[in-house]
Amino acid sequence: MQLISYNLNGIRSALRKGLADWLAQHAFDILCFQEIKATADVVDLAPFERLGYAYHWHAAEKKGYSGVATFSRIAPTNVVLGCGLARYDCEGRILRTDFGNLTLLNCYFPSGTTGEVRQGVKMEFLRDFYQYVQDLRQTRPNLVIVGDYNIAHSAIDLYDPVRNKYTTGFLPDERAWMDRWFASGMTDAFRHKHPSDRAYSWWSYHPGMRTANKGWRIDYACVTETLRDRIVDCRMLPDAIHADHCPVWLSISDRANESIIS
Repeated sequence: MQLISYNLNGIRSALRKGLADWLAQHAFDILCFQEIKATADVVDLAPFERLGYAYHWHAAEKKGYSGVATFSRIAPTNVVLGCGLARYDCEGRILRTDFGNLTLLNCYFPSGTTGEVRQGVKMEFLRDFYQYVQDLRQTRPNLVIVGDYNIAHSAIDLYDPVRNKYTTGFLPDERAWMDRWFASGMTDAFRHKHPSDRAYSWWSYHPGMRTANKGWRIDYACVTETLRDRIVDCRMLPDAIHADHCPVWLSISDRANESIIS
């Protein structure tokens, strides 16, 4: 199974920048998009349909804001919009799709860039999301959790960790949450396969930042320990330029010819 996680910063904008043509050159089974900023009825979905994808959509109540959508060539066995907490579900933060024994969470974590109020919401989300996942693991142990986490975990995950030490997205409390997250049995698929590589998934729109590769790795593909040995590879795909983020590509294999999605 091959999937990508991609914050599009607006799905209509990404389509205008050639997203569909780029997807046609690849054979991804599942597409997890964040920050779609639209409801399905205002998006031309014909390009995805021609590529064989069906979709599930979780838009924010506020127009032009947030939202996630999962496109798949594999029919899910179960779909759940949201996590059951209204304060996050109204913003379209989490979309769950089950594929047999595997559960995929497509997530868009809040950002704290607009000030203390939203930083507070972000920290509350981290607390609540952690508990939501721990509860979910009791009945669905095979989890793949992808999306824009809006946190760079370690100094290797951003171009200037010294000057950004007190910048949202790299705050001590956020990084401590990531430590706890990974200590709980979650695996960062990219770092598992590439322990010392520098690769980024987001760049500021300020001139020259992407060209100079002065970015942050804030988008992740994480899996539970039950799936760690099935990680074939995980990489950033920076040549895809349809937004200020790039896709995170994850390949998961079957074990002993026993499909986890059948």
